[in-house]
Amino acid sequence: MEKFVENLIYSARWIMAPIYLGLSLALIALAIKFFQEIIHIIPIIFSMKEVELILVVLSLIDIALVGGLLVMVMFSGYENFVSRLDLEGNDDKLSWLGKLDAGSLKNKVAASIVAISSIHLLKVFMNTEVIANDKIKWYLLIHITFVLSAFAMGYLDKILRDDKVKSL
Repeated sequence: MEKFVENLIYSARWIMAPIYLGLSLALIALAIKFFQEIIHIIPIIFSMKEVELILVVLSLIDIALVGGLLVMVMFSGYENFVSRLDLEGNDDKLSWLGKLDAGSLKNKVAASIVAISSIHLLKVFMNTEVIANDKIKWYLLIHITFVLSAFAMGYLDKILRDDKVKSL
């Protein structure tokens, strides 16, 4: 009975596989939005103000960063929690694939969130004439919270790795 329950629990990890596949649908949605934005600016690019163009470009960078985050979570999550990807003989295998454990993935996600928040904050600063000062303060506080959280997670991860090395 115990062996059956253990096998059932171990097999339950495959429930995550469709979730990671669903993230690829979110990646397609991001790609559609990205190109929709590109198509939208092409006819008006010569009449746009520089600030407007910069805001659009920042939005495109934002989408690209979120897309990269999705790819990282899909592949690393699948490899860490479901099954190894069998990509032997594939010339375009990502160099980091198979090297990100759950802790490293968590730190990379935190760093990506800080980068995305930075882009959003830059967009807010570029648009200060239409955003109230108290909202800008809240955006800044939230960004600082993301930065401090990412720093704390990285620092704790370093402490845990140092302790693990010392115990060996």
